[in-house]
Amino acid sequence: MNQTIVLAGGSGFLGKALATFLQEKGYKIVILTRGASHVRDQIRYVQWDGASHGAWTKEIEGCRAVVNFTGKSVNCLYTKKNREEIIRSRLDSVQILTDVIADCEHPPPVFIQAGSLAIFGDTREKCTEESPHGSGFSVEVCQQWEKAFFARELPQTRKVLLRIGFALGKNGGALEPLVHLARYRLGGTVGAGTQFISWLHIDDLNQMFLAAIEDERLSGIFNATGPTPVTNKEFMSTLRSVMNKGWAPPTPTPFVWIGAYLIMRTDPSLALTGRNCLPQKLLDHGFAFAHSDLKTALYDLVQD
Repeated sequence: MNQTIVLAGGSGFLGKALATFLQEKGYKIVILTRGASHVRDQIRYVQWDGASHGAWTKEIEGCRAVVNFTGKSVNCLYTKKNREEIIRSRLDSVQILTDVIADCEHPPPVFIQAGSLAIFGDTREKCTEESPHGSGFSVEVCQQWEKAFFARELPQTRKVLLRIGFALGKNGGALEPLVHLARYRLGGTVGAGTQFISWLHIDDLNQMFLAAIEDERLSGIFNATGPTPVTNKEFMSTLRSVMNKGWAPPTPTPFVWIGAYLIMRTDPSLALTGRNCLPQKLLDHGFAFAHSDLKTALYDLVQD
């Protein structure tokens, strides 16, 4: 079997981490990117626009799997233009990849979509895959995204959607700005601090993707998060402890709003909302987590 895995939109933090991990497992990696085509570290980067046919489509024929990370970052101000681009970038990529896979003479055995736990909205109640969805813009994005992904059946291709939580990795991703805050003794509680963070170590996330690629029993929607979510207050306290930093002043909600809009140029809901999610279906399938203790996971990631 062809051992090539195509990572659409895989030039971001999570995509690069998965690419390196899969290379170590013996797979060949192709990343579809909006940048120029090139080869780096034995990874082929192939240009595409995320919405239309082109020379990139031949990479899908006969490949082992397609993993789609494509989508404009939600770390921005939710202007009308940005909202439209957030939705369109996700729906367009799902549609064109589905079209290309459907046209393949030898389609990939599995199509994996990187989704989001944001579909549950802002909740402190424990959420499994079967829990009700929340409300708001982020929820609407996720609902349209998931509907588009599952709208069309691909008879020879298994579909897996991973609702990814707060993935923690080294030197980038969601953890990096929090490490910087803690380093300068600004890593206090954000807002009320009662919002939950459904975190997971990137090593476990990569293993989830590998399971989705190789385990034919996995199909449908899975919460891709760790088994031990914590509150923002507990997360920041643990991070400071790991970094040998003492008390840090909290950031009251009004200051979060001001900082988000004026300094970070992003929507404050990203910091002030959270969700308490469990990976119930993965646990039912026997998935074994290497990192379920937050303090141990953070030691692994932030200590030199």
